[in-house]
Order: sequence, then C-alpha cells, then structure tokens
Amino acid sequence: MPMKDHVDFVVAQWAQAMPSVDASSMEVFGRMARLQKHLERRRCAVLEQYGFKEGEFDVMATLRRSGAPYQLTPTELYNSLLITSGAMTNRLSRLKEAGMVEQIHDPADKRSYKVALTAAGLAAIEKAVFSHTDLQNQFLAPLRIEEREALAQMLKLMLAKLPEDVDPIP
Repeated sequence: MPMKDHVDFVVAQWAQAMPSVDASSMEVFGRMARLQKHLERRRCAVLEQYGFKEGEFDVMATLRRSGAPYQLTPTELYNSLLITSGAMTNRLSRLKEAGMVEQIHDPADKRSYKVALTAAGLAAIEKAVFSHTDLQNQFLAPLRIEEREALAQMLKLMLAKLPEDVDPIP
C-alpha cells in the first residue's frame, strides 16, 4: 500500500469538493511548502545556538562565501539576498552591535564603505555553516545521491523559467 501524507489528504479533499479543479500541482507545492516550514523551524533553532536569526545568517554566509577578505558593500549584499536596502540596514545594525561585522570606510570616498566579517563573526559563521548544512543533509537523507541530483536539476529548471530570478552578481 502506498504511503499517504497530509498533502494526499488535502488533494483528495479538493477532488471531492471541486472535482473540476486540477489540484495535482498541490502534490508538489504543498510538499515543498511543508518541507520549507519544517526546515525553517529547525533552522531557526540551529542558528539560535550561534546568536543568529535567519536573515542575519544569510548576510554572514554571503560575506563568508565571497572569500577573503570577506567584505562586500551593502548594495552587493542586498542585491545578492534579494532584500530591500532598509532590511539590509536593520540586519547590519544588529550584526554590528553583536560584534560580528564592521564597517571599512573607503579612504577615497568617505561616503562609501564595505561590510566585513570580524574575527568573531568569521568563527561564528563557519561553525553555523557546518550546522546548517548538516541539517539540510538530514532532510535529504531519504534520497539517493541520484535522486538529490535530479531534484536539484528539476528545481533549477523551474527557477530558470522565472525572469525575476536572475543572478544579480556577475
């Protein structure tokens, strides 16, 4: 007997309530949404251990993956994370207060600066990234490597069809 889940229940209800509606897309998007909610809840708990909220982790991770010297302008950061400059300002203020980032002013232009990881920020984000990826790998554990690769490619294909999902950083 095939395994049933909550999404199967919801789709069956729609089939009964409105048989003319093709609710088959809910089998994919309903499960994606449920997975995301479970992941988000657990991710918040993991990141809390390092003093990060999800948005702050994203800023720190973006700085870390940019490579040494782990510096970007606020504009590069908010473009990369697809958030507003106001949201970035709030995240940077919190991270600066916590001693995780610092501002490096451009000597040629006093109005311009870069955001850089501090030594404490670098140590914290490196630990957090290991915990974060371990959590994601736990979610993917039921899948064989070929299934993971196929899923990644299918999601990539779907994102490629969205004109607003263009990589903002060259």
